[in-house]
Amino acid sequence: MDATRAGGRQLLTIGRLAEYAGVTIKAVRHYHERGLLPEPDRDSSGYRRYTARHAITLVKIKTLADAGVPLARVGELLAAGEDEFRAAIAEIDADLRDRAARIERSRQRVAALRAGDRMFVSSAVAGYLDRLRELGVSDRGVDLERDVWILMHAVSPREADGWAADKRAALEDPEFRAIYVAYDEAYDWFPDDPRLPALATRTGHWLAAHPPDPPLGAAARGAGERPDPVVARLAAVSSGAESPAWLRLAELLRQAEPRRV
Repeated sequence: MDATRAGGRQLLTIGRLAEYAGVTIKAVRHYHERGLLPEPDRDSSGYRRYTARHAITLVKIKTLADAGVPLARVGELLAAGEDEFRAAIAEIDADLRDRAARIERSRQRVAALRAGDRMFVSSAVAGYLDRLRELGVSDRGVDLERDVWILMHAVSPREADGWAADKRAALEDPEFRAIYVAYDEAYDWFPDDPRLPALATRTGHWLAAHPPDPPLGAAARGAGERPDPVVARLAAVSSGAESPAWLRLAELLRQAEPRRV
């Protein structure tokens, strides 16, 4: 039987109690464990029997929980007087509004992820990365560049935009584009690949024809302002440390043009 009578009172099984309140049996037991719902003694058959008072308390618990009240405060509210109840509800409401604002900020950040690179770098740098993709640079190559730009943009955004403007302008040069794509392809070459010296020579010739004075990105950064050497070193390590071929290219260039490189 789901319900019996004892001393004129209607007694309910835990299943019928949960059904009346619109919760699960597991929830009822959880409320027992949290001390929110009194746990009745077992009857002679070994079952717990609940009264209408249990059902009313359970409905109150569910109503408060559904309203967003933390279970840790439900017991306090059940025992509170009218003024205390209003004050506690106002405090909980303020906390919920604060949590809602934090959630909305998180949702905006998640939405920004759809913008891809633009979440981490400026529009100027993101445009440069898009241009690399258009030229056929590998996803790995673009990802390596992006990681370097994230570092530089975080530390020195004004300089990063200047460097990006310079590199975007350089990409208009067909020879620079060819060299860049060749460097991307060389990432997986062996350090003794016979093609590396020729690529280093070609790169050296381009650098000789395009001296870096005035300072890179001077128009964007301000005349005479030089890149932060610490950031430059971090960027160099980040971009080439995983490619023995790139490290070999850098060494060949240093041997040929130590001051320039």
